[in-house]
Amino acid sequence: MEKQIYIVLDNIRSNHNVGSIFRTADALGVSKIYLCGTTPKPIDRFERPVGEIAKTALGAEKSIPWEYSKTTGSVIKKLKKSGVEIIAIEQSLNSIDYKKIKPKGCVAFVLGNEVDGVNKNILKFCDVVAEIPMRGGKESLNVSVACGVAMFRMLNI
Repeated sequence: MEKQIYIVLDNIRSNHNVGSIFRTADALGVSKIYLCGTTPKPIDRFERPVGEIAKTALGAEKSIPWEYSKTTGSVIKKLKKSGVEIIAIEQSLNSIDYKKIKPKGCVAFVLGNEVDGVNKNILKFCDVVAEIPMRGGKESLNVSVACGVAMFRMLNI
């Protein structure tokens, strides 16, 4: 079986970030994106495309399978039960430099809210917490940029 790659978005706020992550997912060959909690979906409640997502995704929102879940925890538990390695991209006390992480099999990358990051309760269920070191004055990257930087490096693409 081919190595499956998943992205789990934990309460992302911005349509633009979601669209950008869909586009990055396409470039990486991601199998599926899980949109959790308040994360916006590519279609609205009337099944119409969401313009801001479509504009930044450039069609990737139509080619990358996605699924919505009210809770991130239920998605993480389902993936773990299937043997998927769970890697959060987040800053925390127990995080590891992302350059040292080499996923071996099927893997899911968890990305969190633009202000609060990945929920602390979700971090407890992750196998690894990967951090991108910051050299400048800002403490973090935009979530969609962090997604691309970390995933391209850890997947050796």
